[in-house]
Amino acid sequence: MLHHTPILDPAEAYALWAPSYPARAHNPVMLAEERAMLGLLPQDLSGRNVLDAGCGTGRYMRYAMQRGAARIAGVDLSPEMLLRAEAELGAGHRRVSTELMQGSLDDLPVTDAWADLTVCGLAVGHVEQLEPVLAELCRVTQPGGMVLCSDVHPIGHALGWLRDFKAEGQRYAVRHTAHLYSDWHAACARVGLEIGSVLEPMLDPIDIPPGANFDRAALEVPVALVFQLWRKP
Repeated sequence: MLHHTPILDPAEAYALWAPSYPARAHNPVMLAEERAMLGLLPQDLSGRNVLDAGCGTGRYMRYAMQRGAARIAGVDLSPEMLLRAEAELGAGHRRVSTELMQGSLDDLPVTDAWADLTVCGLAVGHVEQLEPVLAELCRVTQPGGMVLCSDVHPIGHALGWLRDFKAEGQRYAVRHTAHLYSDWHAACARVGLEIGSVLEPMLDPIDIPPGANFDRAALEVPVALVFQLWRKP
């Protein structure tokens, strides 16, 4: 990716990106990440409260609905993305209690221990400090509850990959901070989260469109880092 691509803060970036942001996993990295996340997401969420922190267009909220969650809440920094989520979730004629709220990952507008399951997909890298985010994800999750987190693999950051998009004919990128496994391990220990499974999914070549222009090294390295975490009882 060209180095002169403007890098925007998340709020500014998603205000531009929201009108064209696809409602579902829309590139090979997201597809790899989603397969790993869904493999860890409980198949039966009947009677459970599920929080999607950094919900975007509500991608994981829809999966929680499909798996029977009783109540679902979504939080996102971007009001424009929340409008997209409202439209996408409404289109599904939802029959489950759903709430969308504006807020940041390090200051979630959610009561303590509300969620049986908290999901945070490809969002923690938009915040520079990891520990305050994990502390909030822990706080809003019930003791013994699961937290599922994913982010772009730090190898991608080392290779110069950008979270880029096109809006109004211009190429932009959203600011992203790489959090290493050692950062996760140390932060989890401090905030009261136990690490269960750690997955490092790789691209599936079948997901790459013919003629796509991409870094061939992406086929040789993991593209996402996925954590199954548990709030200590």
